[in-house]
Amino acid sequence: MSYLRKLMIIAGAAVLLAGCSGYTDSADQTPASTIIHASPLPALVQLSSSTPAASPTPTPTPTPLASASPSPTPRAEYRLNANYDVVPLDPNGNKKVVLLTFDDGPKDRELNEKLLATLDKHKAKAIFFVNGYRVKQNPDLLKLLHERGQVIGNHSWDHIDLKLEKPEVVDKQIRDVQEQVQALIGEKPVFFRPPYGSGSDYVRQRAKEEGLLYMTWSNGSEDWVAKYQTPPAVIQRVLEQLHFGSNILMHELPWTAEALDELLTRLEERGYSFVDPRTIQGVH
Repeated sequence: MSYLRKLMIIAGAAVLLAGCSGYTDSADQTPASTIIHASPLPALVQLSSSTPAASPTPTPTPTPLASASPSPTPRAEYRLNANYDVVPLDPNGNKKVVLLTFDDGPKDRELNEKLLATLDKHKAKAIFFVNGYRVKQNPDLLKLLHERGQVIGNHSWDHIDLKLEKPEVVDKQIRDVQEQVQALIGEKPVFFRPPYGSGSDYVRQRAKEEGLLYMTWSNGSEDWVAKYQTPPAVIQRVLEQLHFGSNILMHELPWTAEALDELLTRLEERGYSFVDPRTIQGVH
């Protein structure tokens, strides 16, 4: 083969190699001029040295959910006297107060929400004395009362006259409510009111053994009596019995819920404030 022919073969091979370097697959529309060919690892490190590679983001350590700190228990400022009036422990303390209480619930969401809205408006706390059988029917309402910062009291399971019952019945009527309420809201009631205000030495003793402060009332709205079943009548009945430390008995009833805002306004206008049940001696 002549020297000239060898040169021609070598030149043709060079042209073919140059054409192959610009090949683009039909599935890859990236222009050949921008293709970066693989290089050994040291070269890649050197090329990227001017722009440090991003460090891998560390996996965050899960933060345990913070448990809500329990609200501090208010210090005792009041006590109940023999008539179940609220009396300041300090002789110079505020005597012009009332205690708000509601019996026989929880029954109806709309009524409870109306009562709660009014209590919130007046920044007032009350004791809701509940019956076990009603809590069993409406556990969500018990939780609602608790979540809104109101105080739950024990009013027996079946709302029967405990004074007429055998000791084992009394035990069960009180104990079952304690256990039921604790299972739903995580704490037991600390107040006890016997249905109809009818108790006995044994009922008082059992309440005490369950850690309950026994009470009846000293100002009855009588909202369960036919002639007082209107908002004006409820207000009138409470105000005509009003005295320092009044322990006011009311119920979860439509006319009482309707009357409550005006009643609390009238009490405030007369200079009365509302005792937080948690500040009563014997519940700490």
